[in-house]
Amino acid sequence: MKQGLRASGMLLAAVMITAAAVPSAIAIKDAHVVTVSGADLPKATVLLRDGLIQDVGPNLSIPADAWVIEGAGLTVYPGFIDALSTWGIPGAAATPARTAAGVAPTPAPTPAPATPTPAPSTLEETPRHGPEDRPQNHSFERAADMVTPNDQRLSAARAAGFTTAATFPNQGIFEGLGAMIDLAGERGRDMVVAQPIGQQILFRVSGFGRSGFPNSLMGNIAYVRQLFLDLGQYKEAQQIYDKRPAGNRRPEYDHDLEGLAESPRLLLPADEEQQIDRILAFGRELNRPFILYGLHEAYKRVDELKQAKAPALISLKWPEKPKDGDPSEIPDYRELLMRQQAPAVPGMLAKAGVAFAFYSDGVDTAPDLKKALKKAVDAGLSRADAVQIGRASC
Repeated sequence: MKQGLRASGMLLAAVMITAAAVPSAIAIKDAHVVTVSGADLPKATVLLRDGLIQDVGPNLSIPADAWVIEGAGLTVYPGFIDALSTWGIPGAAATPARTAAGVAPTPAPTPAPATPTPAPSTLEETPRHGPEDRPQNHSFERAADMVTPNDQRLSAARAAGFTTAATFPNQGIFEGLGAMIDLAGERGRDMVVAQPIGQQILFRVSGFGRSGFPNSLMGNIAYVRQLFLDLGQYKEAQQIYDKRPAGNRRPEYDHDLEGLAESPRLLLPADEEQQIDRILAFGRELNRPFILYGLHEAYKRVDELKQAKAPALISLKWPEKPKDGDPSEIPDYRELLMRQQAPAVPGMLAKAGVAFAFYSDGVDTAPDLKKALKKAVDAGLSRADAVQIGRASC
């Protein structure tokens, strides 16, 4: 697998280096080729033209204009896909660590400079009193407008064999419209394959201080529910006006709700068993296509996920003892069990026929990504399923 990952990274690097060169075709000759959809080819040639795979086969005729790479001794895999990431958006951190309640703490506001001192009314964290204030809402922002090849994490991802990612902004509760991107290109717009692909939602809390609504898990859920109720009324008002504009007031444009309306699916957080139960019910209530992400305790909910037919994204950041944690802190049995069983979740879901994919969740370096994938294989996921699922996306 290590050789295959290196070969995949080398292939992408070769495509990048030669993109502006004269040859429009590249042939990787006599390599061991993993095809995913069929049997492995022990000795075959992969022909690429204009950045796309044109043909694969053991007795392939190589065009005269192709640049030939000797692939003997190498294994070539299709590029892996990160199904949920912030790759390509510089400065965007991975999804914050989730607490036992399934929420992430809202970062404290950046301190204002010493001079000039802003007036209290201009502070970023003004109190929010309800959903009408639309706190932590970035539903209208597009990852496709933010991606750039200058993100330093991309080279590490490519070195681990990843060529494509579903990338999302990462701020607020409604985080914005995601995009499917290739991890190479001269400009950000060259990287975008498809958009929008979904709207990621992350429950965030900031305690019970002055930041106001929503400052609890219950508040987060109520807030999400309310905005989708608002979206229903917004669409209804637009339909009424379109049918009979005379005598009716034109509905005001609402970019927050327009962003929600444009979202083809929702990504909802669910890591522990209680969260999975809650989010499966909540997703059905919202009456929108949805995907669960996290799922480290899904070994307790395999049957429920299979029955719900809800796609799932499994975090490669396996639960483990914090490196800088308090040595005197003793984890409870449930936490110890989750650390042991979480890597077995992919194998369990694969055997049950549940559709799922992996996402990096802040595991960005090639060695760490390989280690995380291997951990799932060692815990029961077959090698064939690992390769095929690595090609999956949301």
